[in-house]
Amino acid sequence: MRRLLASGTLAMMLVVSIAGGALAGQPVKTTIWLDGVQVRTILPPAASPQEGTDKFYMVPGTGGVAAVGPGSAGYHGGHWQVYLVSWNVAPYPLRSVRAIAEAAGDITITRAADLDFLCPIQP
Repeated sequence: MRRLLASGTLAMMLVVSIAGGALAGQPVKTTIWLDGVQVRTILPPAASPQEGTDKFYMVPGTGGVAAVGPGSAGYHGGHWQVYLVSWNVAPYPLRSVRAIAEAAGDITITRAADLDFLCPIQP
């Protein structure tokens, strides 16, 4: 339960830090992980309908991990469907969906639909 609470808190901090600047009228630029590589992303200053379609994992100690990006089949422009990752063991870097899948016994993944957001990956 503590791990889930900690992951939820981390996720909210990430979303608030990203959304805070965007809601203030300024796009927020940051990076997330896609297939083991950090990619640029920007949150436009606009409300999101909170209806994510692309999987996005919030991993404590690593940050955001996107399942798809530009050029990937099924990429919908960064309408992220948020999943919180919590650790059952000592944390280690997870920088791709493959790494997340391989860590199945070491982590717990929880869907957090209320955290869905819009944040396209920049080429």
